Amino acid sequence: MDGKNTFEIAAVGDLHYGSGQPVPSLAELSAGADVLVLCGDLTDHGLPEEAHQLAKDLAAVHIPVVAVLGNHDYESGHEEEVRQILTSARASVLDGEACEIGGVGFAGAKGFAGGFGRGTLQSWGERAVKVFVQEAIDEALKLEKALARLRTPQIVAVLHYAPVQTTVEGEPVEIFPFLGSSRLEEPLNRYSVAATFHGHAHRGTFEGKTQAGRAVYNVSLPLMRKQFPGKPPVCRLSLPLTNPPKEADRAEPS
Repeated sequence: MDGKNTFEIAAVGDLHYGSGQPVPSLAELSAGADVLVLCGDLTDHGLPEEAHQLAKDLAAVHIPVVAVLGNHDYESGHEEEVRQILTSARASVLDGEACEIGGVGFAGAKGFAGGFGRGTLQSWGERAVKVFVQEAIDEALKLEKALARLRTPQIVAVLHYAPVQTTVEGEPVEIFPFLGSSRLEEPLNRYSVAATFHGHAHRGTFEGKTQAGRAVYNVSLPLMRKQFPGKPPVCRLSLPLTNPPKEADRAEPS
């Protein structure tokens, strides 16, 4: 990256290793990029053997990988083992943590559900509702904590759940509350995040913005295939670098 004035991101989510569906070549998806971003639901049932399949394919990716887990990765209760397998494959799997690569900061969290805007579920009534809402609050706090650790000119957020309603539009309206939460949006605005990537909404909309105009991209694999027919199903984004780094080392999560 010596002398480069831009930083190239390749981002995709919802690979669902183990589902039996074809998975695109990660080496092809990452070609020409400076980092590969994976936005959750990396496995189909959260099984270690599914994570090992992904780890094997990551061996062909020769650039840094930043990832978060998704709801499917939690399905079998082995999320910590899944995370360790992917970390051993040199992926930075973020869960309320941050890392810096090539002068660009990355903050990651899974996120959670709860709805958007005036329809956001509030902590009132039964204990089960309060527990659900608290999970959404906790995930938003994880994201905020990760963002607060970064001092880079350019900051990127990585989520699984959507922080805005715009990028889930196209899904049935009835399931909007389960696809993301507005509670994730506020930290993105406060820390002037250059771009946010998420997945989860397979039939959503590719591009949206926060209320402050911050870019949000839904990079779910089924949507990427629809968005870029005949091309590698991946979102590519170029960020300008105000102070180009001399080299792009993989950073450990902090």
